Amino acid sequence: MKPTFFSNPRLGVNIDHVATLRQARGERYPSPEVAAEIALRAGAEQITIHLREDRRHIQDGDLPLVKSITQKYKALLNLEMAASLDMFPMALETEPEWICIVPEKREERTTEGGLNLLDTKTFEMVKRICHDWKSKFSIGHQISLFLEADEKILKRALDLPIDAVEIHTGEYAKKFLLKQPIEGFLKAYQTAQDLVFHHGKKNIHAGHGLTIDSVAPLVELGLFSEYNIGHWIISQAVFDGLETVVRKLNKVIKTKAQP
Repeated sequence: MKPTFFSNPRLGVNIDHVATLRQARGERYPSPEVAAEIALRAGAEQITIHLREDRRHIQDGDLPLVKSITQKYKALLNLEMAASLDMFPMALETEPEWICIVPEKREERTTEGGLNLLDTKTFEMVKRICHDWKSKFSIGHQISLFLEADEKILKRALDLPIDAVEIHTGEYAKKFLLKQPIEGFLKAYQTAQDLVFHHGKKNIHAGHGLTIDSVAPLVELGLFSEYNIGHWIISQAVFDGLETVVRKLNKVIKTKAQP
């Protein structure tokens, strides 16, 4: 039996690719700050941004500007960052409500998978960041890890002082779009949810590659408490407008989540 059904999952809108478009020409537009305001006005409950080490999209100066918008709307800011002590001071200065530790390689076009916590070096670095974050903030500032739905990795993660795991849904999303079987992914996600609750955690998030269509089965099964979606939103906004896309997506998430 499922331990829970997430009937009111949160939509986090990732606005990185607004900054990608800006950086392509080195202009001052389009503005991630404006994108954040539009998304929150349209019903998003969280803004997600990834400050990469190579600064390919979000820049240091975007952090306080986007934070000011989330504060204005009393919404959450989720800052994705590499498992690196070089990035940690930026997180401390910004004080987002969430940080999500993600793997990062300079040569990748986008994040290709979850953290490999079976690697001792990676595990120890993530462990240090988790403890440092928790020692700095006692309440109101939480931490998640971006992981594959792999039992061995999840068990290692859940022994750390974290508040949630975010499951990498990239491969699931690809299979869905190709109309290939997805049952194995859904089973793995259910197992991940079981593990999270068995270890006393209350949140399990999902992100990467999701669209308005591929998110629907996950919502209907009540698998996750939060969905972070970016590339599809910004891409579809070219045709329909950002506010319209966020409203439609949020409606799907809220209506299909009803048990």
